Amino acid sequence: MKTLAQRIEETGGRASGFDYLRLTLAVAVLLVHSVDTTYGLSANDALFGSWLRPFIRAILPMFFALSGFLVAGSLLRSKGIGTFLWMRAVRIYPALTVEVLLSAFILGPIFTSYTLSQYFSDPLFLRYLVNATGHISFLLPGVFNDNPHPNTVNTQLWTVPFELYCYLTLAALALAGLKNRRVVGILSIVVISLSLFLYKSFSQSLALTPVGPVSGYLLVASFLAGVMAYLYRELIPYSRPLLWATLLASLLLLSVVPGGDFLAPLPVAYATAHLGLLNPRRIKLVQGADFSYGIYLYGFVVQQAVVSIEAIPRLWYVNFVVAGLVTSAFAAFSWYWVEKPMLRFKHWTALRRTAAV
Repeated sequence: MKTLAQRIEETGGRASGFDYLRLTLAVAVLLVHSVDTTYGLSANDALFGSWLRPFIRAILPMFFALSGFLVAGSLLRSKGIGTFLWMRAVRIYPALTVEVLLSAFILGPIFTSYTLSQYFSDPLFLRYLVNATGHISFLLPGVFNDNPHPNTVNTQLWTVPFELYCYLTLAALALAGLKNRRVVGILSIVVISLSLFLYKSFSQSLALTPVGPVSGYLLVASFLAGVMAYLYRELIPYSRPLLWATLLASLLLLSVVPGGDFLAPLPVAYATAHLGLLNPRRIKLVQGADFSYGIYLYGFVVQQAVVSIEAIPRLWYVNFVVAGLVTSAFAAFSWYWVEKPMLRFKHWTALRRTAAV
């Protein structure tokens, strides 16, 4: 039977499925938030209580599992831990910093209910700028206070610290010998899941049925499961029946199975890796460009801005379409003017050459 490794080789290590999957998941996040930005958190709770719950709760774990699968390859190709962490920093921080600055210095002054003097002197303004380091704050002074989802500029940033935890955890596992002792990674998933289970048990917040948004710890475990799928790629079959089985298991574990969040990362990772390796023909939209990070970064803040404009009807599908178009423009700007140019510096040698000029 064909393995994941053989399928990776067939696609030349550049399967288009990952590009389509990233974009689909980013748009899915935008679609989900079109409801709570338009109608408020009570509508969001109703959405998570509906038949859509398993699909909604699978979005972010799949995002992180996809990242883990691809980043594991980057780790193996890196010459050292420092190089690996530098490449991750170059990929994440420049676009995040630009988004934070645009929100604080342009969007904030436009939509704040404060005077500009009050806005720029408020401690919340400076605190928001710290988002660029991964220490997250959701508030800007007087911005979106009266929206259905009030007092939140960009809720999407909540995942940024956990993304950083993923990279640091992977670097630590590499130092512990992950490349040569792959079982280290599996043990880390077990430890994280068990720790979360014990924490929730002692804090009396353990829910038997998975409900509401996923936890950051589930995202980290899903990331590591994606790493494991890549490291064991020579042993894992590339099987269509296994894809359907893991998709079904993922949806059930994330929605109805007691304690399912602690068991979901591995099936989520396999289903994500398999879908990413499908390799359909690339359309122009995904040729040489990755707009998914920009859509993820700018989506919520644009949706909040759209909702605050009285001339635009407060309907979820109107929000999705209007905000989607504006967000796509910002995502293109982010890719072509920030992310892609910064990729020139992903190698230490390129950085040294530039510094020497």
